[in-house]
Amino acid sequence: MENIKPFQGKLVNLIVDQEEARSLQQQSYALPSWVLTPRQLCDVELLLNGGFSPLNGFMGQADYEAVVKGLHLADGTLWPIPIVLDVTSQFADKISVGGSVALYDTEGLLIAILKLTSLWKPDKSLEVESVYDSSDLNHPGVRYILDQTGEVYVGGTLAGVKLPPRYDFCALRHTPQQMREIFLQRGWERIIAFQTRNPMHRAHHALTLRAMRQFEANLLIHPSDGAVADNIQHYARVRCYQSILHHYPELTTQLSLLPLAMRMAGPREALWHGIIRQNYGCTHMIVGRDHAGPTFGDKQQSFYSPYAAQELFAQHQHELEIQMISMQEMVYVNEREEYIPFNEVTADQTVQKISGTELRRRFAEDLPIPEWFSFPDVVAQLKTAFPPKHQQGFTVLLTGLPSAGKSTLAHALHWRLMELGGRRVSVLDGDTMRKILSSELGFSKEDREKHMLRMGYVAREITKHGGIAILALIAPLKKIRRQLRDIVLPFGGFVEVYLNTPQVICEQRDRKGLYKKARQGLLDNFTGVGSEYEIPELAELIIDTSNEEPNVAVQQIILKLQHLGYLTTMS
Repeated sequence: MENIKPFQGKLVNLIVDQEEARSLQQQSYALPSWVLTPRQLCDVELLLNGGFSPLNGFMGQADYEAVVKGLHLADGTLWPIPIVLDVTSQFADKISVGGSVALYDTEGLLIAILKLTSLWKPDKSLEVESVYDSSDLNHPGVRYILDQTGEVYVGGTLAGVKLPPRYDFCALRHTPQQMREIFLQRGWERIIAFQTRNPMHRAHHALTLRAMRQFEANLLIHPSDGAVADNIQHYARVRCYQSILHHYPELTTQLSLLPLAMRMAGPREALWHGIIRQNYGCTHMIVGRDHAGPTFGDKQQSFYSPYAAQELFAQHQHELEIQMISMQEMVYVNEREEYIPFNEVTADQTVQKISGTELRRRFAEDLPIPEWFSFPDVVAQLKTAFPPKHQQGFTVLLTGLPSAGKSTLAHALHWRLMELGGRRVSVLDGDTMRKILSSELGFSKEDREKHMLRMGYVAREITKHGGIAILALIAPLKKIRRQLRDIVLPFGGFVEVYLNTPQVICEQRDRKGLYKKARQGLLDNFTGVGSEYEIPELAELIIDTSNEEPNVAVQQIILKLQHLGYLTTMS
């Protein structure tokens, strides 16, 4: 067996000493301040602790463009994913190259000072086509760039005051330097990194054990933990990793949480993961089928070919210290009662599979999970995170033109759901909630979007705690409706109901005369007159209220909720 030593290349450390940190704290009071988003906070942490070595801050325009177009920094160093700070145009107007920005977390803690070296408006269409090989908004990475990132990118060097504080699973969080020291103390020379973002089941266990035996190596289970850690699924996932540790040989396996916000960029992401794990001191990394590739649609179609990540990694293997372990998909064979690589299955053997969609269905419908698929202790943890649908909270979005009947249906649905019982129900009407949540906002496009997203976060909290939120919103843009869905879905159900009521009927119902005022030019940005309503593409239910009594429309919604599994009682 080849004698491979853990990578000990130089790590960037951007955390300053205590005296300089105090000086930066004093300087920060006079600087423009930016509150980091969850994804930006993850990027900053890995920049500061050396996980993104050799980067010493957010990329400038030259490095960004070189990475987008050619997988390398401007100096030729391999780096496949842009690492930039995106900000709004309004904030960009307050800063300039040569100046500095104080970076804070959401609690107001100073994390770092950014010295600006570059400021530009990117070509986001080129970015998504190059990095993600797609412009499809079904791709979460594409959707994030096009829908959620700021209009301006900022580059510059960082001086870190402190790493972002994390208060959960503290014993499982290690910097690259700490991880290298653990390997050294344990005498580990060959270390295989296993990247994951989902719970591990028997197939993952079989795959990693096979790699460990083949390379006579130890294993670092290194799950990406960059999501906002405020829902039960996050904690259940980590407990699943803790549970599966007991199924490996003693003294061979380490679990550590990586504060990485994944981009789901498939082949490029695999290379990125390799560089990061190299910085953490690993000698090998498993690259499996469809590594870091998202799926979409009911049939869980992939954006990338199954082994594209392995192919790209192999092309750049000579530029890396870490070695790729390419693995086939592991499948369970009935006749052998074990997992084997798919390419070793013979024609007379029967393969058993459970897809991610099927697994979620089994949890949603409270069906058993076969023991050949997962360990009982892992399943027990997952059941706390994925209760049956009829026990989950959910949000109903009623969207349509002004005067389509959203408020009327929202209150009627509220009364009906209260009659059925089982959950607390809250109506979040756009006009009413504006007075409570957004009284300081105007009616510009930006202010309207901000108001709708605020309502989405309220709906998320209701859903997270097992309640029902009924959102009555015009929500005219597909982008906003997608964002509302993305905000809520990690915490429960989301059901979009499009009130497809003709505009002529809406105008007849308009008691406030808003359509008339809009036609007279007295209202700006009024949806339906001069402001387009984009027809929903993801709606679970479409109702034309022009000829429907509210009780009939409500019954259609009740039936749909029952069909989707969120309600078990009909009347």
